[in-house]
Amino acid sequence: MNETIIKNICLELNIKEYQVKNTLNLLSEGATIPFIARYRKEATGALDENEINRINEVYTYQVNLLKRKEDVIRLIDEKGLLTDELKTSILNAEKLVDVEDLYRPFKEKKKTKATEAIKLGLEPLSKEIFRENKEILEVAKKYLNEKVPTVEFALEQACFIVAENISDNANFRKYIRNYLYKNGNLKSIKKKNAMDETGTYEIYYNYEIKVSWVKPHQLLALNRGEKEGILKVDIIADNEKIESFLENKLIHKNNTETTKLLKSSIKDVLKRLILPSVEREIRADLTEKAEVQAIKNFGINLHNLLMQPPIKSKTVLGFDPAFRTGCKLAVISPTGSLLHIDVIYPHEPKNDFEGAKKKLLDLINKYNIDIIAIGNGTASRESESFVAKVIKETERKVSYIIVNEAGASVYSASKLAQEEFPDLHVEERSAVSIARRLIDPLSELVKIDPKSIGVGMYQHDVTPKSLDNELEFVVSTAVNQVGVNVNTASRELLSYISGLNKKMIDKLLDYKEKVGSILTRSELSKVFSDKVYEQAIGFLRIPEGKNVLDKTSIHPESYNIAKKVLKRFNLTENDIGSEKIKESLKEINIDNLSNELNTDIYTLEDIIKSLISPLRDPRDELSAPILKSDILTMDDLRIGMELEGTVRNVIDFGAFIDIGLKNDALVHISEITDKFIKHPSEKLSVGEIVKCYVLDIDKDKKRVSLTLKNK
Repeated sequence: MNETIIKNICLELNIKEYQVKNTLNLLSEGATIPFIARYRKEATGALDENEINRINEVYTYQVNLLKRKEDVIRLIDEKGLLTDELKTSILNAEKLVDVEDLYRPFKEKKKTKATEAIKLGLEPLSKEIFRENKEILEVAKKYLNEKVPTVEFALEQACFIVAENISDNANFRKYIRNYLYKNGNLKSIKKKNAMDETGTYEIYYNYEIKVSWVKPHQLLALNRGEKEGILKVDIIADNEKIESFLENKLIHKNNTETTKLLKSSIKDVLKRLILPSVEREIRADLTEKAEVQAIKNFGINLHNLLMQPPIKSKTVLGFDPAFRTGCKLAVISPTGSLLHIDVIYPHEPKNDFEGAKKKLLDLINKYNIDIIAIGNGTASRESESFVAKVIKETERKVSYIIVNEAGASVYSASKLAQEEFPDLHVEERSAVSIARRLIDPLSELVKIDPKSIGVGMYQHDVTPKSLDNELEFVVSTAVNQVGVNVNTASRELLSYISGLNKKMIDKLLDYKEKVGSILTRSELSKVFSDKVYEQAIGFLRIPEGKNVLDKTSIHPESYNIAKKVLKRFNLTENDIGSEKIKESLKEINIDNLSNELNTDIYTLEDIIKSLISPLRDPRDELSAPILKSDILTMDDLRIGMELEGTVRNVIDFGAFIDIGLKNDALVHISEITDKFIKHPSEKLSVGEIVKCYVLDIDKDKKRVSLTLKNK
């Protein structure tokens, strides 16, 4: 473990050394991030999953950076060209690009104009140009031969070597890179004859912004427009100032011939080598930062979507809207079981409104349906209108909700869905998925590729591996924060549980099939290895098991402490979750009790929370979905009207909010709060219920703008 790297991490993340060291030790021992965050708080100072993951990422980057520094030092030393000053510069470099700049002069060159000139024996002549030799014309004559017929040719070729040496100077490149970052502009124009039929990139047809001001979503949009051949994007700056900088560094004598040659070399190297290279580096760096922001934003949105509260103890009818092929219906029990599949044709071309109404009312009465979950795809609002009319004719209280069906079709056509419902058609499986993602969003959404869930932006413009890693981490974090019922959890849900891999899941499912139902956590110590049991068992719950502690998030390693807490306050395991235990434990002195029981404060606090609320679900603390009984149209809106909406997607420049219309309304970042915020996610999260006000209505474009400020 490198002490210098650890100190750098402490400074970068503003955390203490012991937190970094203990976290890295736990990770090296095979502990998972969810396990460390939940059950090793005393070691890390209660770092959360994101902080632990960040420590791991930064340490990995720093280790890789150090390895590259060592490789570069070795490669230069092997050439016999390493100096103490150069070695110190390499070791002190903070970024990979700085290391590569220092290594550039020593790299094996591919065929370039300079390497060809060196083959002609003109490298000594290039050095004379750098020395500003007054007799340069006479010196050049010494190099004339069959391959170098004239002085002009000799000097031209030597200048190619001069240019490459200038390009290889790390200090020059660093200055120019910083200059372009601070003073350069990113400029885009529409390519001649480029086709952009929908005007997607219209705002970028003639667009210019300072490099230091460009926002992540703008950069990714420019990148996409360039990739699609619609835009031409460049970094522009005052090149004369860059030329002046290099001239001041390289030209020191009043020598007409060498000054002319050096100025010519400077113009050549900037146009041919440095500026194109540095521009690529800057664009790559900007893209990397934009990707980090986009991926982070996607991850936050996905986590909030996965953590939406489940609709408990309700029978739900999934309604997959369509016109010609009919609306598919799936009745789902409160536990997620499929009770009935059907189809109705209330819309064009059949227009069987009465037949569809009768069938829907029959299903509502037969299965005591509480909520109708309508997918937000094709024919969604027509179906909403139909449902709103029908439920007024039933004596039973029935509500409906529009559900984001993004990814439902992906799941429906997947091998997993085919195995789960081999006798259903794709659209019927989609209706099941729509209902289930209301009953338990987390359990259903883990079956779908996170990129297909529709809560990101530019997910197709970022590095797939980086996005996949982040989304895998986000889903894993969500699943482990909630925990799973070991007897009912699907293979997909189990695949995200701390410590479990395919082999362990197979063993678990084989064991469940053999015994029928797992009754205690301790049984699983025979199924898993000791390490897997330690890492996974706290996240596997048994609500109906023999041991009441097995339904809590308390780890079996802490059962003795939990029992001591009960005994200390004259409580029994039968009191867990009761009003009696809430009263007994609500005002205890944590510090004194932790000393008395010889345990740490973090573990004790978690135990007490679990004893008070054994089936505690972090999702229950979030906003419940808005259930509706009537429809809203654009004609119902007026400027300033107060509405309640659900945040569907948070993006760099605002958020999309479902207020009950066909299309989600947009609240721009400037209309979220009167205070300055860098990103909408500082104030809004996916699934959140917000009070909002109509700011603008554009019926032609079917767009509604909102504000969250009560004006």
